[in-house]
Amino acid sequence: MSDTSPITIAFDAMGGDYGPQSTIPGAHMVHKKNPNIRFMIFGDQNKIYPLLSRYKSLEAVSKVIHTDKMIYSDDRPSAALRASKGTSMRMAIEAVQNGEARAVVSSGNTGALMAMAKMILKPLPGIHRPAIASVFPGTKGDTIMLDLGANVLVDAENLVQFAVLGAVFAKAHKNIANPSVGLLNVGSEDTKGPDHVRGAAEILSKVDFPGHYHGFVEGNDIMESVVDVIVTDGYAGNIALKTAEGVGRVTTGFSRMR
Repeated sequence: MSDTSPITIAFDAMGGDYGPQSTIPGAHMVHKKNPNIRFMIFGDQNKIYPLLSRYKSLEAVSKVIHTDKMIYSDDRPSAALRASKGTSMRMAIEAVQNGEARAVVSSGNTGALMAMAKMILKPLPGIHRPAIASVFPGTKGDTIMLDLGANVLVDAENLVQFAVLGAVFAKAHKNIANPSVGLLNVGSEDTKGPDHVRGAAEILSKVDFPGHYHGFVEGNDIMESVVDVIVTDGYAGNIALKTAEGVGRVTTGFSRMR
């Protein structure tokens, strides 16, 4: 980060498959890389403090807010939302709402996190739906891709909004002024693809947004660093993500066998 002023992150320590056993070491890794970050850690203090005490530099910049309530990975988003009061995830989100923290981080139930954040923090004006984004490593650099599963069905306007979100993210993550944005499609020709993808292409080719529109990209372009941002719906994006994860595991397995 170029800004050296302290940044406070609200951190749901209870999320993920292993809770504090993995989230606290993760926070330590982040703090080593970015010493200007401060943490508000939400969760069960009886599980957090023994782990936090192993990382003195992290402990010095962290405030633990105790709650023994949490959202579980198998909770349905609607049920989790109704029973969310006082949970580590909701309290972390509310810290951002109250201005105590700049961002919230959780590796917990994705559906519940998206639903809760949308209800409490509200989308920015002009953005109707949140999107899940991730950074894919490529041959010439990182590529940001969204949506990866939050919105299975979208229209052209949603894809355009995702392009705006992705471009803004790329500006900060890649430190570039004018990121290139592509739409994931089954071909590069203008006539290819479903209506919502071609509709988004028509809009992006005409409007000003915080990047420049590259055109259509295909699945084999994801790892080739063809563009800075790839935009798609959550259905195709999630399949692409899981495929990449599977290829990574298979490749790792083959390399260990040799």
